[in-house]
Amino acid sequence: MPVIKFVVQQQVHDLYSNHHSWLQRWLCRRLGNTFDAADIAQDVFMRVLTRQQPVQIQEPRAYLSSIARGLVVDHWRRRELEQVWLEILASLPEPETPSPENRLIFLEALIEIDRMLDSLRPPVRTAFLLAQLDGLTCPQIAQSLGVSLATVERYIAKALRQCYRLQFES
Repeated sequence: MPVIKFVVQQQVHDLYSNHHSWLQRWLCRRLGNTFDAADIAQDVFMRVLTRQQPVQIQEPRAYLSSIARGLVVDHWRRRELEQVWLEILASLPEPETPSPENRLIFLEALIEIDRMLDSLRPPVRTAFLLAQLDGLTCPQIAQSLGVSLATVERYIAKALRQCYRLQFES
């Protein structure tokens, strides 16, 4: 086993041993649910474990809670998407309701789309959504955002590259 990998594993073991129960309690207070807190605590340590290089951690609890905060935000966003999706499903007539398998596939796709959109800078995201959802042309978007046509074209290209990247990572 390479030395760096051993160092990372030892570091994660020490973090886990010394701070896992604290992190889980911290998460439980924020989530109000021990099951979600346990899942997210495990995800935090998986993130630390899958790091390629060891990190010098001066404040372990601050480090762990920083990772956990991001995962909690993701958790609530995913819950919100799930809720909206369930409301849409409830409004569909019975014959048009997708199978449970397709429901899960659609929900996972929505979550991935949300992640992709969230990874874009706000003006890029806005330009992309104006083009895709509102059907505006690049000149219309440029006028709406008060930027040049070339800038809008760069924004759209950047968003599309992110979509393609997402497609090939899945």
